Amino acid sequence: MQHEAHTAHAHHRHAPAAGSTWATAAQATLHCLTGCAIGEVLGMVIGTALGWGNVPTTALAIVLAFFFGYSLTLRGVLKAGLGFRAALRVALAADTLSIAVMELIDNGVIALWPDAMDAELADVLFWASLAISLVIAFVVTVPVNKWMIGRGKGHAVVHRYHH
Repeated sequence: MQHEAHTAHAHHRHAPAAGSTWATAAQATLHCLTGCAIGEVLGMVIGTALGWGNVPTTALAIVLAFFFGYSLTLRGVLKAGLGFRAALRVALAADTLSIAVMELIDNGVIALWPDAMDAELADVLFWASLAISLVIAFVVTVPVNKWMIGRGKGHAVVHRYHH
């Protein structure tokens, strides 16, 4: 019986590599981008509306991006029947690197974009720089997710719980 479990586990470990396509990576990144974008936009809007400086606004946006990114994964994994602690471990394993890369690129682009950090909510520059930075973050993060999925990590962990 233990050998059967090992064989099934070994077979399962190889399945993610076969699913490591660009389309799968793009879909995983789009899922991550959704949570990141919700948190990023909400953090930027809250911080800007309250007149906070760049550092606290960016910090809030990053915290909320991780929160919403993890929350979307948690929601799906909990629906699959996992307990909260196990689902949280899956979300952390699946999303941490992806969200970190996305946030690094997204906030880096905004920080380097002339005048973007000083733009107000009513400025086209605020929304354009935020949208373009998220697109760039998506493009950079897709290969990261493809690499992770190909090794049975990242969103490959989540896919084990989808039937």
